[in-house]
Amino acid sequence: MKNFKKQLLAAAPLALLLASPALAQEETSGGDELRQSQIVVTGTRSADRTALETAVPVDVFPVEELTDTGRVELNQILTTTVPSFNFNQTAINDGTDIVRPATLRGLAPDQTLVLVNGKRRHSAALVNINGSVGRGSAAVDLNTIPTTAIGSVQVLRDGASAQYGSDAIAGVINVLLREESSGGGVNVRYGAHVTDPEGLNRSEIDGQTTTVGGWAGFGLGEDGFLTVSAEYSLRKRTNRAGLDPRQQFPDLPEFDEAERTFNRLNHNYGNGRAENINGFFNAGYTLDNGAELYAFGGVQDREGESPGFYRRAIDARNIAEIYPAGFLPVIGGDVLDYSLGGGIRGTANEWDYDVSVVKGSNELDYSVNNSLNASLGPTSQTSFDAGSLKFDQLTFNADIVRTFDTLLPGTTTLAFGAEYRDENFEIEAGEEASWIQGPFPATDYFGNPISPTAAAGSQVFPGFTPESAVDEGRDASSIYGEVEWEPNDRTLLSAALRYEDYSDFGDTTTGKIAGRYDFTDQVAIRGAISTGFRAPSLQQQYFTAISTNFIDGVPFEVGTFPATSPAAIALGGGQLQAEESVSYSLGTVITPTPDWFVTIDAYRIDIDDQIFLTENLGGAEVQQVLADAGVNAQLVRFFQNGIKTETTGIDIVTKYDFDFGDMGDLGVSAAFNYSKTEVTDVPQNQVIPSLTLFGRDRTLTLEESAPETKLILSADYGYKIADFNVRATRFGDVVDPSNNPDNDFTLEADWIIDASVDFQVSERVSLGLGADNVLDEYPTMTPSNQSFNGIFPYSSRSPYGFSGRYVYARASYSW
Repeated sequence: MKNFKKQLLAAAPLALLLASPALAQEETSGGDELRQSQIVVTGTRSADRTALETAVPVDVFPVEELTDTGRVELNQILTTTVPSFNFNQTAINDGTDIVRPATLRGLAPDQTLVLVNGKRRHSAALVNINGSVGRGSAAVDLNTIPTTAIGSVQVLRDGASAQYGSDAIAGVINVLLREESSGGGVNVRYGAHVTDPEGLNRSEIDGQTTTVGGWAGFGLGEDGFLTVSAEYSLRKRTNRAGLDPRQQFPDLPEFDEAERTFNRLNHNYGNGRAENINGFFNAGYTLDNGAELYAFGGVQDREGESPGFYRRAIDARNIAEIYPAGFLPVIGGDVLDYSLGGGIRGTANEWDYDVSVVKGSNELDYSVNNSLNASLGPTSQTSFDAGSLKFDQLTFNADIVRTFDTLLPGTTTLAFGAEYRDENFEIEAGEEASWIQGPFPATDYFGNPISPTAAAGSQVFPGFTPESAVDEGRDASSIYGEVEWEPNDRTLLSAALRYEDYSDFGDTTTGKIAGRYDFTDQVAIRGAISTGFRAPSLQQQYFTAISTNFIDGVPFEVGTFPATSPAAIALGGGQLQAEESVSYSLGTVITPTPDWFVTIDAYRIDIDDQIFLTENLGGAEVQQVLADAGVNAQLVRFFQNGIKTETTGIDIVTKYDFDFGDMGDLGVSAAFNYSKTEVTDVPQNQVIPSLTLFGRDRTLTLEESAPETKLILSADYGYKIADFNVRATRFGDVVDPSNNPDNDFTLEADWIIDASVDFQVSERVSLGLGADNVLDEYPTMTPSNQSFNGIFPYSSRSPYGFSGRYVYARASYSW
């Protein structure tokens, strides 16, 4: 009952907003074209269907709406735009701090398909193996696409594997690049967090972010275009760590002064430093026969940092001769991401065709700085090359579409297509000093041995060993067919069937049927049933991070092993199979006036054989099984199929435009999402039934990591040269789980309010000011017994982060 009351209160503002346009209906003459009335190219093969005419829910967000706030990363922007989209601020999480995952409808990050200009986007090389949301996934990094390059974003909130292939279980995000043959613009933005962190008794001004970007359009021939864009951003670190109360130096009188004057703010808990350089282009050229040659692509170079745990002076992993006061090691990640695509589209014998090829690559080079390899002793270097991850994807695609007026009563659109995809995943070993077990023992502060062996590898992130090096590939082929039939003006029916064959795990067939019926011009119902799948990624199949520990002089391997390795097979692993899903949706579209729409869509998604990363499996029984199989390993984890989940939810979206004549215009919108995921089955190990493969905290992460409810209210008022925007987002409760139920704690629901004002001071120049999280809200503080001595006061499970208020100014020049 308490939860029901909370949900009712959360939905109350939405109900008021739904009602308000009706009260003002007779007084308004209509405003600008609603964004949902724009033509969509996602989820349908028809060429002239708007978002309000589709059989499944599609949201359209023009770039002007995406850039209302001070957020510059696409993942952050979509968090306050799409109610079922969530993006967490990870911290002290290795590579995940540099390539952060996002989720749609509470599902895994890699269960959402990302397209650019309607073509499949390559995933990041990183697989998330730590304790963050999305553990075990390897997803597309949306933050590699700068907003200066974007024309609009279309979000299909429905399963679409039968139309697009693997990954489209939660939905599809289609990023459409700018298409301009003239004009351009340059924008500059500077902001910083100006905040008083709750419970820390200090004020902070940090996270200073500078962004400079621009775009320009050029004509190609009579009807062609070339749009180029570039963006540079530099974000300095934020720190919300608490003071470290622990003893730092030996408990001797000569260290009393050092202990007393030591800077207790020795951790860095927040956003790491990040520097990005982006360049994108989009082009089209019309041939004499009417066909269009097109090309698009982009590149990003990102340098990010992820600080680790502070190593105290008395830590056995420290060498006082190198760091007399201890050290804070920092993982560096250099991401190089590029894509290049091109093709030709046109009409031949009344069939529209589109043939394309797209190449994409993502590489993450690891470095470790301000560190050491304790096993190499006092002469250890302090910076290391720790190796790299790389993912490449090459996709050939061909589509043909034709609309018939005589094939069946009404209009019928037929579509067929084929796709071939080649993928490759590589792990390159780091330099020897980053992973080797050296000859030196672990010592105390004074260099006295306390253990025969010291910790191997670079502290905070041991490099990839030669045994971890991987170079694996696969290919996949698919064919599909789709039909949309409109027997009359009020009925729309569609069906799709797709067959895919992978060179590693086998083949799969998916299907979808959808329909819509318009009772009147103002009221329609729509729904769909589909099956879907997600192929196991190469990263999940082959990611390897093995180190060697010496116990009594005997080497034992520990770490993450490939699913088909002897260690994994001995413990019940094997070839990964595709995740399979069944999705249902049912909704209504209400358009009382041309300036007002309401969409309500309920959904259910059942997923079988979801892939997960096991717990660290060790102990006497495990070692005996491994020994019997001839595997000399001590601690093992690997990817495996077997999780079953059931997700249910509802999306409500509404928008209304008011036109006040000389007093300006006002656009108001609301978007609400309720989503609940339940883990219905967890596999049992068939070799050692007592083993825990998937811990309680992992289960609760799937179920409770995203807010059960989320409400976004937005108002945009334009008057003469000024444009005012206010956005309020209510994030529902989130649970930070533990394997011990007594240590679960709830991050209470919060409202985050953003506000901005922009002035068009001349025809070409605009200036603006704004603040995100105006009220400087922070998540519920982590209980003292779980906050690492108070050093980590906030949970990284917070759906809106824990950086506090962000204020900014911006200026733009257009031509």
